[in-house]
Amino acid sequence: MKGICILGATGSIGVSTLDVVARHADLYDVIALTANNNIDLLYEQCLQHRPKVVVVVDADKAKAFESKLAHSPIADIKVLTGAAALEQVATLDEVDSVMAAIVGAAGLLPTLGAAKAGKTILLANKEALVMSGAIFLKAVTDSGADLLPIDSEHNAIFQCMPAGYRTGVQAKTARRILLTASGGPFREMPIEQMVNVTPAQAVAHPNWDMGKKISVDSATMMNKGLEMIEACLLFNMLPEQIQVVIHPQSVIHSMVDYVDGTVLAQMGNPDMRVPIAHAMAWPDRFDSGVEPLNIFDVARMDFEQPNLQRFPCLRLAYEAIAAGGIMPTVLNAANEIAVDAFLNEHVRFTDIPVIIERTMNKFSATPADTLDIILSTDQQARVVSTEIVAELTY
Repeated sequence: MKGICILGATGSIGVSTLDVVARHADLYDVIALTANNNIDLLYEQCLQHRPKVVVVVDADKAKAFESKLAHSPIADIKVLTGAAALEQVATLDEVDSVMAAIVGAAGLLPTLGAAKAGKTILLANKEALVMSGAIFLKAVTDSGADLLPIDSEHNAIFQCMPAGYRTGVQAKTARRILLTASGGPFREMPIEQMVNVTPAQAVAHPNWDMGKKISVDSATMMNKGLEMIEACLLFNMLPEQIQVVIHPQSVIHSMVDYVDGTVLAQMGNPDMRVPIAHAMAWPDRFDSGVEPLNIFDVARMDFEQPNLQRFPCLRLAYEAIAAGGIMPTVLNAANEIAVDAFLNEHVRFTDIPVIIERTMNKFSATPADTLDIILSTDQQARVVSTEIVAELTY
């Protein structure tokens, strides 16, 4: 049996991962689960999967969770708290695989710790790679860790790569990646109406069931911008080799264009258990619990180029990776602040790219040589973007 640690167990990826684990309980032993503050769901997960240790990052919630465990049948579960505990459980000797599903910059250090420890990393946290880039990939190479992408698009690309392919290496016969995007809920909304978009509208994704932050990122297409940067790093390709393609049906999850004119596409129903099961079983396959794709129900598939006037966040992501250095870190930090401000109704939907661009304009693309530089840049960019939010708050 493989020991698994799930960073972000109560989020949508964590829930889907545990669903797959339950289908293959003879193959996986849940060693550790982590959550920020959703202790009710975490408790239910602990009852079913009996981890040895849990991390509740919020200290007050951790105390409440310990009280909840005290007179329960799972009172022997060890409870840790604080951000440092995330890295602690991700590097436990009993852990073979780490599902890195914490959203945002908070997932960087535990995921990097897992890489340095040589774990099999199931990477759902795109921000960790976007922020730390070469440092993260070097840790994977130096430790001999396996890095398997979980995002449906990157997992699709991975599946379409040549036999025996490993992330971080350029497949010489692959000339281009076609990175698909649903276009989100505002693909056809008149641009002048987008200023009035509400958080409730932005989180109502037409195809995927995701958390609030990533749903807003999908609506602005920043999610695709971050995925483009991640694809450059995971598959060692240049930004001009990554073509974003809007595909509203979300049936083709991405494609790889080869030098001989062949284009390979990975298809399936839009359910995250498919890429999760693929990565967990790799290099084999097992049942994900997802219904088989009925191509006759799909009936048609549409494709279009993204409109950068409608989706300026995608343009900003291309600019950040082209500039290099610390700029992807700045981009990510500013986006997190801007999305949080929008969700809390401090700024408008159309202010999100404004906040990001103004923040990026305050920085130059200095080298991102060390983790200290990356973490310092992340904090500085958050301060700058918070000040810009204050200026725009209505």
